[in-house]
This record gives sequence, C-alpha cells and structure tokens, in this order.
Amino acid sequence: MRKIVSVSLPEEMAEKLGITAKNSGKSKSEVIKEALRSYLWEERFQKVRKAITKKAKEKGIVTDEDVFKVVS
Repeated sequence: MRKIVSVSLPEEMAEKLGITAKNSGKSKSEVIKEALRSYLWEERFQKVRKAITKKAKEKGIVTDEDVFKVVS
C-alpha cells in the first residue's frame, strides 16, 4: 500500500532536488525516498548505538581495545 505525502520545500532545495534527480536519472520521488530511507536508518542506528554505549560503559567497556578483549 502506498500513501501520498505532500512536502513543501524552500525554492533552492526544490531546485537542487530537480537537478539531482535529472543527473541521477531518478525521479524526484525516488530521490526523496532514498534520502528518507537513509535518514531513518541513521536515526535508528544512533538510538541503538546510544543504548549499546550505555550498557558497554556499565560493564567497563569504553575503548576499542576493551571491545576486542571481550570478543576475542
């Protein structure tokens, strides 16, 4: 199922979107979906990283060397 979402962009951003879409051979919609997919993945990654970092610090794992000791 698909939903249509309207987005208002500043003129300069809309122009850059058009240029990017044209240069990549993708539609504006594809460029926006790709960018949003990346953004949502990064947001999720940062939340997981924050949770893992907190747990690691509680166990005294604060450096790369500490991680290697645990997984080796």
